[in-house]
Amino acid sequence: MTIPSEDIVASGQFRHLSEIAGIAVDLRYASPRNFIGRDLYAPYDCAWLHRDAAAALERSVAWLAARRPDLRLLVLDALRPQRVQEQLWQALDGTGLQMYLADPARGSIHSFGMALDVTLRDEDGRELDMGSAFDDLSELSQPLLEAALLATGALDQSHLAHRQLLRDAMAAGEFRGIDSEWWHYDCGDRELVRRTYRRVL
Repeated sequence: MTIPSEDIVASGQFRHLSEIAGIAVDLRYASPRNFIGRDLYAPYDCAWLHRDAAAALERSVAWLAARRPDLRLLVLDALRPQRVQEQLWQALDGTGLQMYLADPARGSIHSFGMALDVTLRDEDGRELDMGSAFDDLSELSQPLLEAALLATGALDQSHLAHRQLLRDAMAAGEFRGIDSEWWHYDCGDRELVRRTYRRVL
């Protein structure tokens, strides 16, 4: 089941990020500030989530607001059409870094509007230090390696505390993190999403 990017506005299945109170938005693939170094989304507006993921994000926002009203979730990526996922996959071909991406043949959960890349920022708009930048395709970004990176001094306790706060906020909306990127969260089971939701082309 698929739907063209051009048709999501009229579909009723998606909500625009501007409708979600309490978040900030800075879509990095709609700018040159990503590992490709160019805007991958123009002319399309990709500030969308499936309505199920949008409702889950609102629960995460409420959890954070109740516990840390000085902080806000900053959305770095949301809906990522299949055509963009294919460009990212091709850009990493032969680099050994494709492990950081979902094979477009299977489909990224972003392409269903059911995944978020997200971080935390303070009242002055400064992003919390997570120990690596968004899209840093290195071991520093991998939650699976955090204990080892802490032991070597590559990450410190403040980095892990910030990452844990983000995890707790996203877990409140029932988002699931992954082992390779501290910023990525899926809404729901990946295989269920692939079987039952419409992929945006």
